Amino acid sequence: MTPSSLRQPAWHPTALLLILATWLATIGNFPLWTALWKLPETHGLKAIATLGILVLVILAATLLLLSLLVWPRWRKPAGLLLLAVTASSSYFMASYGIVIDPTMVTNVVQTDAGEALDLLSWPLLVTLALGVVLPGIWWWRQPVRPVGKVRLMAHQLGAALLGLLVAVALLWTSFQDVASLMRNHKQLRYMINPFNSVYAVGRVAVGRTAQAQKPLQPLGTDAQAAATATDPESAPLIVLVVGETARAANFGLGGYARDTTPRLKELQGQGDMVYFSNVSSCGTNTQASVPCMFSHLGKQGFEDSNDRYENLLDVLQRAGLAVLWMENQSGCKGVCERVPNVDTRTLGIAGLCPDGQCLDQVMLHQLPQELAKLPAERRAKGTVVVMHQMGSHGPAYYKRSPESDKHFLPECTSHALQECPVEHIQNAYDNSLRYTDHFLADTVRWLQAQKRPTALLYVSDHGESLGEKGLYLHGMPYRMAPAEQTHVPMLAWASKPLQRDMHWNMACLQARAHQPWSHDNLFHTLLDLARVHTSAQNAGLDMLAGCTRAA
Repeated sequence: MTPSSLRQPAWHPTALLLILATWLATIGNFPLWTALWKLPETHGLKAIATLGILVLVILAATLLLLSLLVWPRWRKPAGLLLLAVTASSSYFMASYGIVIDPTMVTNVVQTDAGEALDLLSWPLLVTLALGVVLPGIWWWRQPVRPVGKVRLMAHQLGAALLGLLVAVALLWTSFQDVASLMRNHKQLRYMINPFNSVYAVGRVAVGRTAQAQKPLQPLGTDAQAAATATDPESAPLIVLVVGETARAANFGLGGYARDTTPRLKELQGQGDMVYFSNVSSCGTNTQASVPCMFSHLGKQGFEDSNDRYENLLDVLQRAGLAVLWMENQSGCKGVCERVPNVDTRTLGIAGLCPDGQCLDQVMLHQLPQELAKLPAERRAKGTVVVMHQMGSHGPAYYKRSPESDKHFLPECTSHALQECPVEHIQNAYDNSLRYTDHFLADTVRWLQAQKRPTALLYVSDHGESLGEKGLYLHGMPYRMAPAEQTHVPMLAWASKPLQRDMHWNMACLQARAHQPWSHDNLFHTLLDLARVHTSAQNAGLDMLAGCTRAA
C-alpha cells in the first residue's frame, strides 16, 4: 500500500458541519435532555415521541445556524469556540441549576480573576477535557476537501434551507406539545445550546453598544443639602452597606432557626435599629441589582429604559455632600464612576486579606483615612459612604469568614457545591452571614463613637440558592427565580444624635418593618436620610416619610 492510500479521506465542509451540529445538539445539550426527562409530562409514548422530535428540531436548527455563520476562514476556530461555550455552559447548568441568559453572560464578562478561580473545580476541568479538548483535537485535525466558493456557498445555503424546512416541519407536527412544554417550563428555552449563548451574547453586545452611544442624562439638578452644620465633625455621616448574596431566609433577624445575627439582635434590642423583613431585590445578580438600586427609575423603569442617567451618588454629590465608594467586591458596575472611590481588595493588609481576597473588615479599617481625604467643605454638609461587601459571594462560602470565627461545622470547602451535603453548604453560608453580622455591628460601634450624627443602612443586592430544587448560586431570570434569590435582608440604624436632629420616630418605623419594600425605595429613602431636597425624590417611595421631620 502506498502512503497516499493510507491518508485519511478529506471531509466535505458541509458534512463536517453536520457532525459538529450533531455533537452540539445531542451531547452538548445533555442538561436540557436531563431536565426534560425529569418532567412528569415527558413520560409515555407520546411524550417520548415529542422529546425525539425536539432533538431533531434542535439538530436541524443547529445545522441552520452553523451553515449560515461558519465559513472556511474561521471554520476550525469557530468549532473550538462553540465546543468550549457549549461544554462550559452545560457544566454550570447541570451543576448549579442556572440558565444562560443575557444577565448571566454579563456576569461572566464582569467576573474578575478571584471569582473565576473560585469556580474552578476538578469536575469542571474533566468536563472541559471531555467536551472541548478531545473533540477539539479531532475537529482540528480533520482534513477538509477543497470546494469552490460558489459551490460551497450553494451547499451551505442549501443545508441552511434544509435545516429550516426540517425544523419547521417537525415543529408543525408537534407544535401544541412543544409549545406547552416551553410555556409551562420557561427555563428550558434558556438551556438550548448553543442558541442560549449566541442570543445572550448578541443581546448584551447590542445593548451595550446602543447604550454607550447615549448621552448621560443629568439628574437632580436642583438638589440642595439641608444640613446646618458648620464643620465636618458635626455634619451627618451615613454609611450604606451594599451586601452581597445575603438571602433573607438565613438572616437571624428575620426569624431563621439559627442565630446568624447575634450582635445585630443586641443592637435591635437597644431600640435604635429596624429590620425590614419583606424586601425584594431589583435583580438576581450584582450587575442587574446594583445599578438598579441606585437609579431613580425603579426596577420596571430601569429595565424598560435605554437611556443613561446619573444615579443617587451623583445627586448627593451635586447637593454638595462628600461621597465615597469603598469596593471589596467585583466592581461598582458603573455606579461610582463619577465619585471618589477606593478598591480595598488591592490593599493586602495583614490579617484581613488571606489568599489575596480581603475580608470585609478591611473597609472599616480603611474608612477613617479615606474620609480624611474627602474635601472638608463637602464633609461640612454631610458625608455618605457606600461599602460594597464581598459578603456571602459563592461558591466559596467558606472563604467569607475567618478561621477563628467558624460557628457551624463542618463546612463545604469544595467549589463544586453539588459534591457537598446540603448541610455543609448551609454551614459555610451561615458562617459568612455571621461574619456580615460581625462587620455590620463593628461598623455601628465605630459610628457610635463618632461625635457627629450617624446612621447605617444595609441591604443585600440579591439572594442565593443553596440547593433548593436543584438550584445553586444566583442569576436566574427574575420572573423564574425562586424567593431565595430575590428576598433580601435590609436594616436601618441611627445614632441618638441623628434621631434627635431628624425627629426620628422609631415606633413609626417599627410599624413598617413587615410591609413590602424593595430596592425601588433605596434612592428616595437615602435622599431623605442625607437631608437632600430635590424634585427627583418621590416621597411615596421614601421608607422614612412621615417617620422623621428632617431640618
